[in-house]
Amino acid sequence: MTEDDVNSRIRVAVVIGSVRRPRMADPLAAWLERELTAISWLDLDMIDLASVPLPMHEMQPGGAAASPIAGRLADADGFLFLTPEYNHSFPAPVKNVIDWHFTEWAYKPVAFVGYGASGGIRAVEQLRTVFPELRATTVRESVLLPMPWEHLDADGRFVAPPGTARALGATMNELRTWARALRSLRTADLVGRT
Repeated sequence: MTEDDVNSRIRVAVVIGSVRRPRMADPLAAWLERELTAISWLDLDMIDLASVPLPMHEMQPGGAAASPIAGRLADADGFLFLTPEYNHSFPAPVKNVIDWHFTEWAYKPVAFVGYGASGGIRAVEQLRTVFPELRATTVRESVLLPMPWEHLDADGRFVAPPGTARALGATMNELRTWARALRSLRTADLVGRT
């Protein structure tokens, strides 16, 4: 692999937002991982909030250095949130992970895969209002999965309905475009400060 190949690769952290047991996120995350590992330009980091200890009472203003995933988020060029919609919004663990961190999100793109009865659209739209406050850019494209429990096979694997792979491809291509552009800006900013 050449230096250009390494520089053209994009590190994306997929944040799995549900911590329920059992949860629909499991077959969806497995599907996402299968789909995303096939993308040649992508370095993938799956972060499951169900296994990350981020208690509500230890959060510090401006992010907490003690976060067990701060380094992984800082290393990412962009983010893909797999979020359910609970009660017309995104779940508390998603807001908690956002608020635990601050600089890790800055000048990076964020994309969404939403799911629920209505495809998670309200959760995604509300998250689009949160990330700009952290200097992150949300991408226009997204994947919405209405009633994904109706698309499980006999083994409990998610079988994507028609059009889903195309939506995921468009989302990831837009994420890559923004990630490359913003990485250049972050690099230029660091050089300017030295």
